[in-house]
This record gives sequence, C-alpha cells and structure tokens, in this order.
Amino acid sequence: MTSQPFDRRLLRRRLERRRPPFEPFLRDQIAVRLVDRLGSIRRRFLRVLELAAVDDTLERAMAEAGLPPFAQHVKAALVPPWRTGAMRVVADLELLPLAPGRFDLVVVIGGLQWVGDLPGALAQIRRVLVRDGLLLAGFPGGASLVELRTCLVEAELELVGGASPRVAPMVDLRDAAALLQRAGFASPVADLEAVPLAYREPLQLLRDLRAMRETAVLAADLRRPLRRAVLLRALELYRERFSLPDGTHPVTVELLFLAGFGGPQTLKTS
Repeated sequence: MTSQPFDRRLLRRRLERRRPPFEPFLRDQIAVRLVDRLGSIRRRFLRVLELAAVDDTLERAMAEAGLPPFAQHVKAALVPPWRTGAMRVVADLELLPLAPGRFDLVVVIGGLQWVGDLPGALAQIRRVLVRDGLLLAGFPGGASLVELRTCLVEAELELVGGASPRVAPMVDLRDAAALLQRAGFASPVADLEAVPLAYREPLQLLRDLRAMRETAVLAADLRRPLRRAVLLRALELYRERFSLPDGTHPVTVELLFLAGFGGPQTLKTS
C-alpha cells in the first residue's frame, strides 16, 4: 500500500482535459467566500501568490466585489492557467519551487483536497510568506458527498461483497486548525460553510463532478474498476434513500476555509 493516497500525474491529466467543458461552479463558490473574507481585512496585499490557479476565477470574484487587482499576482498550478493575464508558474502544491518570504498573501481556491501530505504543503506555503503574510484557502471538506459515498459503499457490498474507496477522504473541521498550527501558522482559523445543492437526477451529479475536474484521483493501488452494475445500483439507492418533497435529491457540499499568518499577527477586520 502506498503512503501517497493521490496520483498527482492522474490529477494533471484530468486538469489538462478540455472535454467535457470545464465547469467552474465549485471554484466560483469558494472564490466568492474567500474574496468576502479578503474584503473585510484592513490591509492591502501587494505581492500575491494564487495556488491551484487553473483559471481566472479569483480575478472575476474580486471584480464583482469591487476590489482592485493585486499589484503583483503570481498564479501557480499543475497545468498552465487556461485564461489569465497574470504571471504564471507551473508548480505542484506538494513541491513549491519558490523563494522563502516572497509573498504577502497566498490564496488557494481548491486543490488542497487532492494533497496527500497536507501539513507538509501548508508548511511550504508558510515558508513562501513574509513573517506577517496571510494564507486564505478554501476547498471541499467535512461531509461533502456523503450521500454518494454511502450509496457506492452499500451497492458494492451488496453486489461484490466488499467495498473499495470511491470518494476521496475529506479533511474534518476539527482537524483543520490543528493542521495549520502544526504547519507553523499563527492565529489559525478554520470554518465550514455548506453549499445548498440538489439534483433532479443523481447521474447528473457524476457528470458535473467530471466537468469540474473533481472526480477521484486515488493512487493506483487504491483504485479498483467500478462495475456498471454497482454504479447503477448506487444511483438506485440514491434515488430511494435521498429524496426531497419536490422530487430532487440533495447533495452535501461543505467548504472548508483556512486562514493563518506566517508569523505572530492577528486579523483586523472592518
């Protein structure tokens, strides 16, 4: 069994795909909430690093909130950003080739849900911040996709007699602040926000996850082929077990937000 739960090469290939068309819904939800937090801080950040920056979601969210662009905005991702005028760096969240103490602010929209060594990645982020630099990050966590996870496990146990991992493990809110503290951040803050979501047909959820590049990228020794019969049974269970009065089916999406300083400092909000 590998010590690395995720396949970074598979993740890179998924991000490089242009079909189906990229759906930014989840990134938009995260960005709006991060920008709201950013707008409440009485400080101007000049040198900014955006990680997992595969598109221009952050710029759009800032423009809609009436915030000016950053003086220096560096975007880093496993693949080159698709549309952006900012400075670009191809870099892995798990191995940042950037000089220490270079940035006032690091923003991460998604991406951390696919990091195997999250404390290590957070420590690298802290290293590139100036002493009082700020990290703002958001990514799916908590009980996200618990309905889908439950139905896949039950269907596979029923038809195969055993279950394989199908949905990536999620970071729990109780552990999040401790992870920031372990990585050396000062004044660590973690909170969770739910995104109300429901589908007429659960199969559309799977299609949207693929379009958002959010399908599982588990390591090879954790992956097992998903039988068609198991998938069909899981969707049947979803329709039976999780149904709202209006005929739609709920999907739990919880966004985990992290904030912390590279050195002793406290948040000052307006």
